[in-house]
Amino acid sequence: MALFRPLLLSPTPKLLFSHNTSQSHPLIKLRLKPLPPKRSHAKCGALADTKPAPSLDEKEEGEDHNVLLGSEEERRGERNVVDYDWTEEWYPLYLTKDVPEDAPLGLTVFHKQLVLYRDGFGELRCYEDRCPHRLAKLSEGQLIDGRLECLYHGWQFEGEGKCVKIPQLPVNAKIPRSACLKPYEVRDSQGVIWVWMSQKTPPNPNKIPWFENFARPGFTDISTIHELPYDHSILLENLMDPAHVPISHDRTDWTAKREHAQPLAFEVTERTDRGFAGWWGRVNDKSLLNFLRFEAPCVLQNNREIVDEKTGETHYFTGLFLCRPSGQGKSMLIVRFGNTKRSPLIKLFPKWYFHQNACKVFEQDMGFLSSQNEILMKEKVPTKELYLNLRSSDTWVVEYRKWMDKVGHGMPYHFGHGTILLPQEPAVVEHAPAGLVAGISASYPAKGGVGTMYAPNLANRYFRHVIHCKGCRTVVKAFETWKKGLSAVAVVFAALAILVSGRQWKALLLVSASLCSGGAYACSTAIALNTTNFIRTHRRL
Repeated sequence: MALFRPLLLSPTPKLLFSHNTSQSHPLIKLRLKPLPPKRSHAKCGALADTKPAPSLDEKEEGEDHNVLLGSEEERRGERNVVDYDWTEEWYPLYLTKDVPEDAPLGLTVFHKQLVLYRDGFGELRCYEDRCPHRLAKLSEGQLIDGRLECLYHGWQFEGEGKCVKIPQLPVNAKIPRSACLKPYEVRDSQGVIWVWMSQKTPPNPNKIPWFENFARPGFTDISTIHELPYDHSILLENLMDPAHVPISHDRTDWTAKREHAQPLAFEVTERTDRGFAGWWGRVNDKSLLNFLRFEAPCVLQNNREIVDEKTGETHYFTGLFLCRPSGQGKSMLIVRFGNTKRSPLIKLFPKWYFHQNACKVFEQDMGFLSSQNEILMKEKVPTKELYLNLRSSDTWVVEYRKWMDKVGHGMPYHFGHGTILLPQEPAVVEHAPAGLVAGISASYPAKGGVGTMYAPNLANRYFRHVIHCKGCRTVVKAFETWKKGLSAVAVVFAALAILVSGRQWKALLLVSASLCSGGAYACSTAIALNTTNFIRTHRRL
């Protein structure tokens, strides 16, 4: 993903990396020592006086082995399986700043549908997204005095899911005790809302990820959220694949150029039941400068530390990717890029500009990843039967799929390196916009999503990002208002220019009309940047 670029290309003369080791956040503490000189890869060959010369097929097989990834365990058919239950994890639901104050929010984790909202006291509440009466979606409902109301028959709920109002109930009748909602534990940590999915095991706060760099003084970040039309495992694969960046994201900005595509080096330093970690960089670099960590269930981070040779000050850079599985062939991603040293030029650009650029990056990969999703579902075989994984580009992909082999039996479905578990539940297909999506789309002239910009379609940038981002929604609305106002003023000035007789007045009014038209066009361009998908030049009609 192009989001690797700041980590891949920043110059770094010295490097120091550490992880928090507190008991509440079980991460190891690492300090990078000068790496040993890279070993040259010895070429295999046979001695003429002891063995016959290898056949052409044997030579080709040996060459393939040097290039392609594999393992001794794989060749022996061994498989390491560990205890795992996908529900006993915290999943990233939403950015805290983007949770609506006045409406419920419908979200999913795998096949489980949830509703999230803030009650009258500002407390976050999360329940199963269905009314116990007739299974209507509560995310289609509304908030009344801090209570969650089902808009089908008006039942209202509060607190831990207790029903407090049924309009159809006789005056003296009591509300049935079974008329309650199934609550889920949620926590707000470092600007992200996390949900504990188990209904049997009490929440384990020690499993909530803690990101040390985000707690550092002076650390600032740009955070975006995106809904994407492919499985979360394919999304994670894509995010841990720096090799595709120069090709797929060529010239997206000045850092990605296809002529920079080259072999990469990887060093796995840690494998556990909960993930893996290690260093990576260019083969020609003196040392591996980027540290990647994947941690269950869906947390990926890239870290880099740069020591300024002049001042001795250490600067910290992090690319954080929180990838929530939101159903078969769907995922939701929270991206957070931050550092302790930011270029002054960044201040010249509004935040929405970086948001739309992030959308563009995902759109550049969307066609590849959606088709990859389709093929995996169609072929029904492990990825080692389909992928040609290179040592010089795909190490993290293989590590991730092998981790899936270990824990996939405890997931609703998975595609591992050597194993698969096909979905047992049918895919949920939304035939109409719901909750926040329905509310926002209905507030525009398209009324529910007939127009291009507001169609409830995950291939559409507006519904993938803008409806989930308060900042971008506000920006689009403001540009719409300015566009209409400037267009109206331009028409008035043009009409007055026709009516007045003085040349000077005509010229002044026409210039004013032109400026207003230019402003309206600029607003229209800004709206398009926020709501229109990127299309590669060679595919444009």
